[in-house]
Amino acid sequence: MYRIAVAGAVGALLLGVSVGTSAQQKPEDAIHYRQSALFIVGQNFGPLAAMVQGKIPYDREDAVRRAGIVAFVARLPWNSFGPGTEHGGNTKAKPEIWENLDDFKSKAQDMMAEAAKLPEAAGDLSTLRTQVGATGKACKACHDKYRNK
Repeated sequence: MYRIAVAGAVGALLLGVSVGTSAQQKPEDAIHYRQSALFIVGQNFGPLAAMVQGKIPYDREDAVRRAGIVAFVARLPWNSFGPGTEHGGNTKAKPEIWENLDDFKSKAQDMMAEAAKLPEAAGDLSTLRTQVGATGKACKACHDKYRNK
C-alpha cells in the first residue's frame, strides 16, 4: 500500500530523474530538483522524528508510509550536485561540497544506507526510534559540514 503512496508523492520527481542527471540541464533546474527532493525527505522524516520523540502519537501505518517515501526520495538528489550548481538558485550548499566531493559522496551514501533501513524499522516504535536516530545522525554529518544554515 505504501508503495502506491510513494509513487504518488514523488511522481513529479520520477519524471525529473532524467532532469536530475542530465549534463545539459541548467544549473538552476538542478538546484531546484535537489531542493525539491530534500524538501520531501524533510517533510516525511520530521513526523517520524516527532513520533519517536513522543511529540505526536506513533501511527504504525503512517510511519511505514513516510519511511518508504524517505527511503526512496533520499536516493534522488545526489546527481544534481554537478558542476555549475554551487551558486544560484538560493542554494544552501557550501562550496566545500565541490572541494571535497569524495567525502560529500561518502556522506550521501551513508545517509541513503540509513534511510533505506527506515521502512523495515517503522513497524515497531522502539526499532524506529533507533533507526531515526541513525538516519538523523547521517543527515546531520552532511549538514554540519556542507550546508549553510
